Amino acid sequence: MRRPAALAALLLLTACSPGGCGQTATTPEKKADAPAPGDPTPDPGPATPPAPTPVSWPHDGGGALYPGSGSGATDATLWAVGMRFPMEAGPAYANSQVYGYGGFAAPGPGGQCDARNYSYPWRDNFCETRSWTNGMCPAGKGHQGQDIRPATCEKKVHWVVAAEKGRITSIGSYTVTVLGDSGRIYRYLHMDMPGVNAMFPNEASRAVTRGQRIGKVSADFGGSATTIHLHFEIKAPVSNGSGATVMFVPTYSSLVDSYGRLLNGAG
Repeated sequence: MRRPAALAALLLLTACSPGGCGQTATTPEKKADAPAPGDPTPDPGPATPPAPTPVSWPHDGGGALYPGSGSGATDATLWAVGMRFPMEAGPAYANSQVYGYGGFAAPGPGGQCDARNYSYPWRDNFCETRSWTNGMCPAGKGHQGQDIRPATCEKKVHWVVAAEKGRITSIGSYTVTVLGDSGRIYRYLHMDMPGVNAMFPNEASRAVTRGQRIGKVSADFGGSATTIHLHFEIKAPVSNGSGATVMFVPTYSSLVDSYGRLLNGAG
């Protein structure tokens, strides 16, 4: 049966694309609706979070010794830039063993484990009254380092670490000496010395990296009595006008700097 011409033309048109016969049919692109006047601005998403507030802790200034304990060093030089704090973990408490509770010049009754010794603020005790030669002290003699109590009043628990990459050059009856690659010398006193000797039994074993464990805090003092603490010293070249002399330098500013980095996760 023959179809009417009009019906055939209609069938032909419906089989073609809107652009005409022989063209591929496409779906028109959908356009985003424009915001209506008065609509709120779209949320751009979460903003970059603010930087965390740096962790700090109460500490007195360098040279501010316990009243009556001597005259502190006025030099505020950061003698060991970038050094690692000498204890592996905090908290730690820089204060005097002699003028703290349990010391022979204590401010009142209480033993070395008194909670007041294990609290802030920190206090410098470089140049505290002693008979040892110390050219950086106003009196020309005094305490040659800084006393630091570990987190708790326990022997052989808290790790001590190398302040920088270098080499252990001496292990004595109560002193470990590290010569850093920088040329600075670090001395650590009152660790558990049998433990130190077991870790470093010979010269070949005594190269250390920054932050490497070198022993544990104790109270070893060659047979004499002392408290549970780490005595930490730095020796560095100091200009004397005609050259430089390697001598004990104030430790407190370097300890404040390195402890702050430890607390803030920078180490």
